Amino acid sequence: MSAPTIPGPPPLPRLHGVDRVRHFWQRISEGRQIDELWSHFTADARASYGFYMKESDAEELQGSRGVRRWFRIAKILFWSLLMKLTAARRVLLLVSLVMLVMSGPKVHFSNNFTFDINLETVAALSLLFLLSLELADKVTMKRDLEIAREIQTWLVPSQPPEVTGANIAFATRPQNSVAGDYYDAFYPNPADREKLMVVIADVAGKSVPAALLMATLQASLRTIAGENAPLADLVARLNRYASAHSLNGLRFTTAVLGEYNPVSRKLTYVNAGHNAPILRRANGSFEILDVGGLPLGIQSDETYETASLELKPGDALIFFTDGVVEAFNAAGEEFGNERWISAIRNLPDWDAQQTLQYLMKQVDEFVGATRQSDDITCLVFRSK
Repeated sequence: MSAPTIPGPPPLPRLHGVDRVRHFWQRISEGRQIDELWSHFTADARASYGFYMKESDAEELQGSRGVRRWFRIAKILFWSLLMKLTAARRVLLLVSLVMLVMSGPKVHFSNNFTFDINLETVAALSLLFLLSLELADKVTMKRDLEIAREIQTWLVPSQPPEVTGANIAFATRPQNSVAGDYYDAFYPNPADREKLMVVIADVAGKSVPAALLMATLQASLRTIAGENAPLADLVARLNRYASAHSLNGLRFTTAVLGEYNPVSRKLTYVNAGHNAPILRRANGSFEILDVGGLPLGIQSDETYETASLELKPGDALIFFTDGVVEAFNAAGEEFGNERWISAIRNLPDWDAQQTLQYLMKQVDEFVGATRQSDDITCLVFRSK
């Protein structure tokens, strides 16, 4: 007796004509609309233009007008693109361009003989090969950066700690895969709930170098804080370590570090050259947390001042990095301090998470689809 036949899954419907085109387009565009794709394209084009033109001589361009100006821009873009390739790829690109130029002319020796150089296909294949080499490098680097980003997420809290009489929320958006911004809120001694460390910091620079220094800052902070060092001593020790690894002050770090006591509601802080956090009192008044000293890593013997204040129910304390106020829109306008303060002034009486979402929405609506030029980080502390 033969074994019973188990029916398999029904065959997938075959795509024909328009359906195939629609399926192909959905796969290529990831389901995005034309206007969304155009917004992304213009943002990429603007960012790429800035990347290749950043080494140009602005005064030279300002002195040029008309066709001469466009010629100089094209020359700068070409040389900037060319010199960012490896030597072998530069030669391949130049050979491909020469073949494209040579493919145009036709030489007539007589009425019956024409010499036609046709190298378009070879040139196109050469350019496609060059593109594949660059793409392979980018994919490999992107994979490495994604791993680095995953490791970096381990260094910052995924969830805010529970705080008696208050709540905390934070968000960060790296400009690249990895960031130089750092935020944290933790109890140095988990058994002691009367001392909460709140930190926000910004390492000078971007991408991998800044991310590496951010990791060393996090490790140093956690180690020193675990020794129950007083805040002034903690910041001084962080500064000495940062100064020893700052390349003579080139890799400095701005930071705000605070100790909060949930019982007394007292916050003691030091501002090391960072954007001053803004405390909006429940009655609508403002206080700026600007007491401290130089950024970490500038002078190893810097003396830092501390200041204290008491948080009351309904108060909102906003920490942020310069990427927030320096975010710009398609017209090149910065979000700026005035818009940021206005957004904080108009805060509804919400918890920390809702407050954070409200503030980030104000920045997002202003920026639109423009690619950000710096890491954006915000930490909200709301007393209740």
